[in-house]
Amino acid sequence: MAPMPKSGPRYNEFITVPKVRVIDENGENLGILYTREAIEQAADVGLDLVEVSPTADPPVCKFLDIGKYKYEAQKKANLARKTQRTQEIKEIKMRPNIDDHDYDVKMRSINKFIGEGDKVKVTLRFRGRELSHQQLGMQLLQRVAEEIAEIAKVEAYPRMEGRQMLMVLAPK
Repeated sequence: MAPMPKSGPRYNEFITVPKVRVIDENGENLGILYTREAIEQAADVGLDLVEVSPTADPPVCKFLDIGKYKYEAQKKANLARKTQRTQEIKEIKMRPNIDDHDYDVKMRSINKFIGEGDKVKVTLRFRGRELSHQQLGMQLLQRVAEEIAEIAKVEAYPRMEGRQMLMVLAPK
């Protein structure tokens, strides 16, 4: 007897329930059969009896080639993994008294990151006396939020954290 399958659906002698609903290789419903009988019928057509829906009552089994079935499932999983993209958090640092040109450069970066589907954390650093003028920092972050409103939403509104003010933007 072959070893128990580590992953994937149960098949042939690993199906432990006494009765199963059977679907043949052409998709025809053969009704409910004893598992032993169903395995024999599958073997007669040169295929395996594979459990496709183990949670049903009784479980649904199909006549399939287990090797081919596992291979197709693996290919599908690899394709899904290849096409998925993780969302990163990019950070943009600014100062409250930022110059116009520097501000424009930072805004271009923010636009690029949001366009690529990443979140952006805007960090505003206060140094020395700047800390007593937090309203200037708040105005700057408000301006950033307004300019980016068409392509992004504010996920975390501006808040102070020590000597810095943070805001998180996410793509719409």
